[in-house]
Amino acid sequence: MPRPILDESHIHPAIRERVAGHEQGIVQDVQAALVKHQVVVVGMGMNPFPKKARRALDAAGVAYHYLEYGNYLNTWRRRNALKLWTGWPTFPMVFVKGTLVGGASELARLINSGELKKMLA
Repeated sequence: MPRPILDESHIHPAIRERVAGHEQGIVQDVQAALVKHQVVVVGMGMNPFPKKARRALDAAGVAYHYLEYGNYLNTWRRRNALKLWTGWPTFPMVFVKGTLVGGASELARLINSGELKKMLA
C-alpha cells in the first residue's frame, strides 16, 4: 500500500512552489550522499540511536557515511523535511544502496541475519 501524500492538485497553485521547495537543501544533501556511498546513516546529536547504528556497522566491518543534522535543541525543522521525504519518523535513517532500511533496530536485524552483507554484495 503506498503511503498517503497530499496530491499536488489539492494544493493551491499559489503555494505549490513553497511546499515543493520547503527545506529541500537537506534532502538534496542526503540524496547526494546516497549516490556516492553504499551505506549512509543520517542522525542527530544527543540521540543514542545513531551512535548505536554506527557502532553496529563498525563491529560488522561495514564502511558508511555519516550525516549529522543538529540535536534535540535545534535544526528540527530541517530534519522534519527528511521525515516527510522518507516517511520514517525517527533517527537514525539508514540507507543501503539508496534504499531506506529503517533505523538502528532494523539495521541490527539486517546485520544479524546476514541480509546486510547480501545487500552489499
